[in-house]
Amino acid sequence: MSKELPGIQLFDLKGQTAIITGGSKGLGLAMGAGLASCGCNLVLVSRNQDEGAAAAGTLESEYGIKAMAIGADVTDPDQMEQMAQGVFDEFERIDILINSAGINIRGSIEELSYQDFQKVMAVNVDGSWLASKAVVPYMKKAGTGKIINMASTLGVVGLANRTPYTSSKGAMVQMTRALGLELAPDNINVNAICPGPFLTEINRSIADSEEAKKFIVGATALERWGELKEIQGAAILLSSSAADYMVGSLLTVDGGWTAR
Repeated sequence: MSKELPGIQLFDLKGQTAIITGGSKGLGLAMGAGLASCGCNLVLVSRNQDEGAAAAGTLESEYGIKAMAIGADVTDPDQMEQMAQGVFDEFERIDILINSAGINIRGSIEELSYQDFQKVMAVNVDGSWLASKAVVPYMKKAGTGKIINMASTLGVVGLANRTPYTSSKGAMVQMTRALGLELAPDNINVNAICPGPFLTEINRSIADSEEAKKFIVGATALERWGELKEIQGAAILLSSSAADYMVGSLLTVDGGWTAR
């Protein structure tokens, strides 16, 4: 095959290092496994150090890569700066950041408190901004990098009783576009994944509800929840050189929800 058509080598991540916030479980852990299968070393950032360490150990033994866990709160600027420095000290590079830490507090605007709204925005939006801010200097120095934000289909379409979450994910869509334009001259690609309904811990409490069956699962063309493994391809793509010409893009993985 010619050098102009490198094929599968585009997805080779051997020797690279990826930071995944919220990486100890759910979509974050699934994406970590996807990147590990391509040879990428991993740093799983979680408020639960023990959970992160257990996940890192599993990925190391299963994929033969180097993985470590860092216990940190994405909403704390100092902890994010210390996290990035610690990763660089250990691996001497930061190639990829996936901002996957997130929470969802559901309810009508009358039921929810302002503190509920602030908490969702702090983790989903502030946390992604702070983690990005912490790693950008290292990526700029290297002259390359990939930042992947976890937006959502609910960042582009609405759903009742989800004002904190939809507001946060709408903000992530715009952060992706603005930061993508800002960092493109530095050869840092910023893009977002917009997952549809995946059956993660955050959604298990409503999985069997009538609302979920009608307005969530029923809204998808495939008429089912997404499986965790089905997010991996998008993460691998946006982490790899195959995404070198993608800036501020939204990659939708939603079973056909937004196609209707």
